[in-house]
Amino acid sequence: MLLVCAAFLAFLLMGMPVAFAIGISGALFFLQHPELPSTIPIQLTISQTQNFALLAVPLFILAGNFMNKSGITEQLLQLATVIAGRLRGGLAQVSVAMAALMGGVSGSCIADAAMQTRILGSEMLKRGMSPGYAAGVLSFGSLLTPIIPPGIGFILYGSVGQVSIGRLFAAGIVPALLLWLALAVTIALTARRRGYAPERDRPVTLGEAGRAVWGGVWAILFPVFLIFGLRFGVFTPSEIGAFAVVYAIAVGVLAYRKLRRASFGEALEGSLVDVGAVMFLIALSGIFGYGIVFERVPEVISGAIQGLTSNPQAVLALIVGLTILAGCFVDGSVLIIMLTPIFLPLVRDLGVDPVHFGLVFIIAATIGNFTPPVGAAMYAVCSILKTPVGAYTRESLPFLVAVAAVTLLLIFVPDVVLVVPDAIFGAD
Repeated sequence: MLLVCAAFLAFLLMGMPVAFAIGISGALFFLQHPELPSTIPIQLTISQTQNFALLAVPLFILAGNFMNKSGITEQLLQLATVIAGRLRGGLAQVSVAMAALMGGVSGSCIADAAMQTRILGSEMLKRGMSPGYAAGVLSFGSLLTPIIPPGIGFILYGSVGQVSIGRLFAAGIVPALLLWLALAVTIALTARRRGYAPERDRPVTLGEAGRAVWGGVWAILFPVFLIFGLRFGVFTPSEIGAFAVVYAIAVGVLAYRKLRRASFGEALEGSLVDVGAVMFLIALSGIFGYGIVFERVPEVISGAIQGLTSNPQAVLALIVGLTILAGCFVDGSVLIIMLTPIFLPLVRDLGVDPVHFGLVFIIAATIGNFTPPVGAAMYAVCSILKTPVGAYTRESLPFLVAVAAVTLLLIFVPDVVLVVPDAIFGAD
């Protein structure tokens, strides 16, 4: 497997698309083992896509694109301004509030970071914010998106690890609020030192608040319908993806009346690209994953970690550190697919709740999207704002510290993660 991993890293450094890097490097394993049937890679590629639970992935991607084209983004921006406009930091606070509200719509931190940068980035610069600071806020704020239902990371982790997707959805609510609070406090402290003023200079009137809440209510109710639909058995995880698509179309056509023929086609076209990329990645990961299991890599890594410590919290902290380090070089979705079969059996043996681990693990895997050298969300934001990566890295450190502090809290106080899923679905 050392040759396979070395080839994978070499292909990434060459700029090869991640899916091809995984598939080709995984195929090298079978060249090293000619005794294995040559048909296995083809069978693995096909079988990876036959998991019925994974049907939720393309459906939620399609629903997210329909919601984005429905005009809901403008409504959520107004609501975010009402919620956070009076806080010190102005549009920086608004962007984090909007990321929290967009979580139930987008599901992708990269898409959310790019969209918010196009909407708010230039306005933040006009208000005197430095490009590196604005890029850091817009990038790290999008961390809220994948842990608010229906985050794609939850579906991938739940499908690969056979963990309740409904409980995972519910587990993201409190951590998302804590991350929002930590980022808001960090923005307030840094904005005070930098002299960044609030976006609004007068209190919100009752009428403004009512109109803003009514305009964003359909997006706010979206994750609520998903969680309670799963809780009461109205939908399976795959069926609720279909409900999400119908809901998004109904909101766009009937509520906001902005989902027209042209925007409908754009949403379908964008979804085809997004679904193709994700499912191709999932399909080819089966080839790579076979070698990991064949060589008993999970057992080797588990033995090495347990040789250092058997304390569950210490093991979690070590896994989070390794995942963040790996995320500096590999996309978060890839890490979830590749590392779940390695780490999940280990933490289960130590008595860690798989939902608790999944939430912490997904946060750690997502952080890599905001860090050099290959952070996709980082590059999306920096390219739109024309910000040097060095300036972004330097001015993002306070936000990284805030996120790290919340992650440590989630590791050592699992009840913070499990309180909502236990209340809704019952304790396991």
